[in-house]
Amino acid sequence: MELVAALPALLLAGLVALQLLAAGYAMTLADGAAEAGALALASGGSAARAARDALPGWAGDDVAISVRGGTVTVRLRPPSPLGPVADRLAVTSSASARGAR
Repeated sequence: MELVAALPALLLAGLVALQLLAAGYAMTLADGAAEAGALALASGGSAARAARDALPGWAGDDVAISVRGGTVTVRLRPPSPLGPVADRLAVTSSASARGAR
């Protein structure tokens, strides 16, 4: 009987843990995408396209990429069944590049 009473708390703890793992994964993806964009920018390519290509398909609607000067910034919402939670856990990563010599 105690297990039945504790089940909602266990499910909530599991959901929170999975959401935090998804946020960490999104941060890793945003880092890689920003770096890919900066490398493309340094070689004269399209930074936004390279950053978008570095992300998996599910991230297409959840990403914002900006290029200002030599800096590429990627903002990514982690996957979540709860939209407002994903908005609050959105991660941002930036990478800078210098032009090719």
